[in-house]
Amino acid sequence: MEPADHRNGVLRVDARIPPAAAAATVHPDGSTDEFGNLSRLRFHDMRLLLDRAGYRQHALAPHAVAAAMNDTTLRKELLASGAISEEMLYRAFARELRLPYEHVVPAERLLLRESAVALALRTAGSLTMALAESSGARSVVYAAPVILDVGKALELLDRHRDLRERMRITTPTAMRRAVLTRMRGAFLDRAVSGLFTSRPDMSARSTASAWQGALVGAMAVGLPTALLLWPVATVFFLHLSFSLFFLAGAGLRLAAAASAQPVAPTPLSADSVGQRETYSVLVALYKEAQIVPDLLNTLGQLVWPRSRLEVKLICEEDDVETLAALNAHAPRPWVEVVLVPSAAPRTKPKALNFGLQLCTGDFVVIYDAEDRPDPLQLVEARRKFAKSPPRVACLQAPLEIANPEAGFLSGLFAMEYRALFHGLLPWLARRNCVIPLGGTSNHFRRAAIDDVMAWDAYNVTEDADLGLKLYRLGYRVDMLTRPTFEDAPVDFQVWLRQRTRWLKGWMQTWLVHMRNPFYLLHEINLFPFIVSQILFAGVFISALMHIFISFFIAYIISKFFIFDELGSVDKILLALDALSVLTGYGALAMLAFRSAPAKERAGYLRKSVLLPVYWTLLSLAAWRGLWQLIRAPHYWEKTPHKSYTSSAPADDGKPRRAA
Repeated sequence: MEPADHRNGVLRVDARIPPAAAAATVHPDGSTDEFGNLSRLRFHDMRLLLDRAGYRQHALAPHAVAAAMNDTTLRKELLASGAISEEMLYRAFARELRLPYEHVVPAERLLLRESAVALALRTAGSLTMALAESSGARSVVYAAPVILDVGKALELLDRHRDLRERMRITTPTAMRRAVLTRMRGAFLDRAVSGLFTSRPDMSARSTASAWQGALVGAMAVGLPTALLLWPVATVFFLHLSFSLFFLAGAGLRLAAAASAQPVAPTPLSADSVGQRETYSVLVALYKEAQIVPDLLNTLGQLVWPRSRLEVKLICEEDDVETLAALNAHAPRPWVEVVLVPSAAPRTKPKALNFGLQLCTGDFVVIYDAEDRPDPLQLVEARRKFAKSPPRVACLQAPLEIANPEAGFLSGLFAMEYRALFHGLLPWLARRNCVIPLGGTSNHFRRAAIDDVMAWDAYNVTEDADLGLKLYRLGYRVDMLTRPTFEDAPVDFQVWLRQRTRWLKGWMQTWLVHMRNPFYLLHEINLFPFIVSQILFAGVFISALMHIFISFFIAYIISKFFIFDELGSVDKILLALDALSVLTGYGALAMLAFRSAPAKERAGYLRKSVLLPVYWTLLSLAAWRGLWQLIRAPHYWEKTPHKSYTSSAPADDGKPRRAA
């Protein structure tokens, strides 16, 4: 059992439901008759009901304290803490009302209105009542009230005697499960096609527009022709063009390095945590059975009142191994396993879109299964949102590599992350510019993520795409200081698959947002437009070309050693290419060095000598990504994760299994 939080305020024994939550309660069938009053009744004394459920009365005080501080109800605090099971409580309620209790609600017989259900699932009151068809003349009423006031409920039943014959008591979980089963098709359709239906111009469902396809075709014909007719001029022009992308990316990093410095996490106190907003945590899982115990332990370390925390573990319904692992570890009451129907595209953003529809939080954060976020990260995000204007829609936590010494790949991966999340992205944020989000630890205002229609189910780097989409629609992204740790791949094949997907997705994102370049320029203005071209086109073009430029440099140098002389064109091209790649290496190393604490800097200097090899591997991944973009643009190449041992302390300073 999770210990109650004794720090959360002063005793208030009425445990009132907030008026806003009560007012938000909606019938799933859309009706507004008097039955709705059952969910709005205020509760003052649960002692009798809790006694019937077998709960000891002397243990109520800490939960009442938490209810007062968090502005929730005693029922919610008791259930969130695991002090009493939902089934025990609602069985006792049914016995007091002398009504039948049913732990399963027949999903196929529910009478539902889709719009009302969608609203009910996203409000604090959640689902409280539903009508179901019966074999008789009248429908059956399934009730799962959020306020368990026996006296008022009996009064209502006495006034409506026909209701007693029709009503069944169930749990909110059973009600929710039935409604989700019934509405899964509608939810899936919105998860897959919501963005494409509303804004097809922002969806990667179609890879390229007509003019983009025509341009690629023209280049495929024109480039070989130019090489045949004007070989020297064409080669010189290509080298100059590619060098501009290299130098532009290097220039952006050097500009960020000029002001970069290590930033310590913002000091925060867990003792001051009493929150009145609900935080939703979304974790998309696919073939992650091995890491489930670590994930549940990590989630349990997040500092946030459990009655105001909801975790959605989103799994594909046919992922038998992961679901079995979750069932074996019995998640806590504030953790819900969400089953996504098997359907194309099988992508993380589709799963996130599905899970988002079931969230009631004021804020939403995305984590990956292998993540170990700082326990106080939610607290920092909440405080920064409170101090920021409403247009700051997202806060990105810095990502750090937990295994930088595990090998060549993980070491340079850590160097990249240091330069990106501690150097470049904070620099862009300070200049109110476009920020390509990392794929995890994105904290959102719920209203904003809804306004931009969430993620593109067809984009395999939904994070970078969302960062640009937020900017286009008038929102901004800022940075947090409390990091999230994750392990970098140490196996080359795993690394290659991951980088292939990332680079393919950046190509996808650039094609989507450049369908109308002049409109994009008009939306975001000149400097952010230039930065977006460097960040997106610059990344994948530089990656694609690096291997050829490296071979060309090697060819020219070997030619010099063989013939002991070089022509003027060779000298110019060698100087241009060498300047481009060496400046690129140096800019990345400088940005990582300047952003790192002193103890890490020497390691980055040593690792930087391996950047030519690392970037050559990136080039291989880029060409693999381009091939996939042509053949299988929406294919999500899964990155497997291994179990890790978390060393971060729990929120009460004691290690414990969380969920």
